[in-house]
Parts: sequence; C-alpha cells; structure tokens
Amino acid sequence: MHIRSLLAGAAALALLAAPAFAADYLDGQVKSTDIGGKMVLTDANGMTLYIFDKDEPGVSNCYDDCAVKWPPLFADDAATAEGEFTLVERTDGTKMWAYKGWPLYYWYEDTAPGDIKGDGVGGVWHLAVE
Repeated sequence: MHIRSLLAGAAALALLAAPAFAADYLDGQVKSTDIGGKMVLTDANGMTLYIFDKDEPGVSNCYDDCAVKWPPLFADDAATAEGEFTLVERTDGTKMWAYKGWPLYYWYEDTAPGDIKGDGVGGVWHLAVE
C-alpha cells in the first residue's frame, strides 16, 4: 500500500513538472504550451519557440551566425499559411514559419522540452507567446 502511494505521488509530480500542452497548430508541428503560467509556442516535441525584435513582420533578419544560434522553424515547400501562422521566405529561398507575422526560432542552448534559456537574450529575443 505504501509503495502505491509513493508511485502515485511520483506520477503526480512528474505531471506537474512537465509542460502542459493546450492546443495544436499546423497539424501538430506547433503547440501552445503552459510554461510558467504563459501560453508559449513550442514545436511538436515541446521545444520553445522565440521571436526576434530586429525582425519585421514577414521578414527574417537572422542569418549566418545568428541562424546558427537561433535556428529558424523551417517549413517545407508544400506548406501553406494557416490562421495566424504564415510563411516567411528567407534570402536563401527556404521558408520558415511565423506567428502573427513574426518569424519563429529555436535557441541552441535549449536542450530539453520547456527550457526557456533564450528568453531575454541580448534584450531582443523573447518567448513566442500566444
């Protein structure tokens, strides 16, 4: 009986520690996830997405070393806009996803679902919040 209580308690803690998914977009490629009380956009695996103040709606300004540290959320060639998710064509001809016009990126130092290490970097990178 005591072991069951311990297992139930451990399971409850695991559920509280993991990010909670609230909504799916783009056929599950993007999710809205409760992280610290904010509905943050993540990829299908729970990796946090970010926006960049130096971008403009519909325009990515993150290339070269920037794009190494902040990989874009790429879209395949057949992708089409859906609701508030649009496509941005990059100067190299690839496409990336944008939310409300703002291109979406990962942060290379986020290594686990729910990590938000990129929030506030350089004062110009922020969580992509729904």
